[in-house]
Amino acid sequence: MRADHRRGRSRRNAIMAVTALLAGGGGLVAVNYAANASDVTASAPTTRSAQTISCPDVKGKLPAVPQQAQAEVDRNLQLLDRQIAEADQRLVDTRGQGGPNFVQNAILGPLTGKRKATIDRIAIAIGRSAARPAGLDALAICSLGLDAPGTRTPGAGPASQSPGGSQGAGGNTGQQGNGSGAAAQSDDGPTAADFVDITKVAPNVRKVRRQAGASTGAFTSRCGVNKQGQHNSDNDIVAPGVSNGAHHVHDYVGNRRVDFTSTNESLSAQGTSCTNGDQSAYYWPVLRDTTRQGPDANALGGGAEGNKGAILVPRTVTITYQGSPTGKVVAMPRFLRIITGDAKAFTNGTKNANAHWSCTGFENRVQLTDKYPICPRGSKVVRSFAFQSCWDGRNTDSADHRSHVAFADADGKCARGFKAIPQLTMRLTYKTPAAPHFAVDGFQGQQHNAITDHNDFINVMTDRLMKQAVSCINSGRRCG
Repeated sequence: MRADHRRGRSRRNAIMAVTALLAGGGGLVAVNYAANASDVTASAPTTRSAQTISCPDVKGKLPAVPQQAQAEVDRNLQLLDRQIAEADQRLVDTRGQGGPNFVQNAILGPLTGKRKATIDRIAIAIGRSAARPAGLDALAICSLGLDAPGTRTPGAGPASQSPGGSQGAGGNTGQQGNGSGAAAQSDDGPTAADFVDITKVAPNVRKVRRQAGASTGAFTSRCGVNKQGQHNSDNDIVAPGVSNGAHHVHDYVGNRRVDFTSTNESLSAQGTSCTNGDQSAYYWPVLRDTTRQGPDANALGGGAEGNKGAILVPRTVTITYQGSPTGKVVAMPRFLRIITGDAKAFTNGTKNANAHWSCTGFENRVQLTDKYPICPRGSKVVRSFAFQSCWDGRNTDSADHRSHVAFADADGKCARGFKAIPQLTMRLTYKTPAAPHFAVDGFQGQQHNAITDHNDFINVMTDRLMKQAVSCINSGRRCG
């Protein structure tokens, strides 16, 4: 009993020694903890060197923060502090567990992922009003070293935060799974802080200059706005054969039946809502009015998974295929599958994010990625998507659902080994309730953040129709 008592007392002392040393928000941090279970025993009091977590200072590396971004930057700096405090506590709670790579794989790796996503949001916030800071990614990486017992990193202050909700580790595809890795985080977004008055955002739209020989035409498919309510929470691209594989509800236009049972053969046998016979599947997460209850309030994919509210029908849906600013385009292969955006970008970071929010009358000047717009009277909310326009010339899909296609570079050129294909662009407009009472469907743990917006596409055009589209685009005509 005495040995048990001493072990318990030693463990409590070790836990009490864990201190998140915060240097002005997201700063350099060190935490002392016993390296393994043998360091804290009744017969062997702690005399060995302890390991420490050290994370680079973020606040000190930021440029001058515009006043418009200060509140959001401060919130994210505080979140960096909480993430470190949570990792500190995990070091204590898992003392003695795992093999030689346990701390790196289970604590430092996930911490780096969370920090990167948060630092990305800081850069985006600053970039809305000033030049977006570059080179911040390196500040996400934390390390483990040795320090003398009881010492602190110079310049670090006392703890001011206790462990709170975590963001969850990011994945690769950003679309598969149920988001349970982030379940500890509150899923009650969005809040007023997730909305911005578009009239107060600096212009940020950059246009690519067309070169000689550019393909300047456009081909349009008119497929309606899904007034008939073709909805489900499946995703045939990332979770074929899995019912409720998306865990959020999709709007569909084009192909009349797209669900988890779909195959190339079944898609090609279906009718379409498109007036030109385009059988392609176009789908995206629904937008909801959170002031009203929807018919799926207790259903999977809907309210049972945090997606609450009445589904809003878009006022308009425009589907257009455009050319390349650097040359001609080649036909997409039938059954090519493309995902654009990242449904988990709130926790994954901005690598695969491709959300664009704006207001009618402002689209050519301002596009938002991580904020919903507050539009002036008479202006509608706009969601727009520009899909990857470079194809590897071989595959209609890939293991990560991304590698077979790519975006052109800043000058509009495809990388070596990729061919320019018609770029699918989509524009959706909505009449929404006032902020913050509308939200896009998403995974639990993603806070319904605007940056998680995404879109899915399966090309089911016949070869003949695709050939017509390519001819139209390459010859500079507008067809559809």
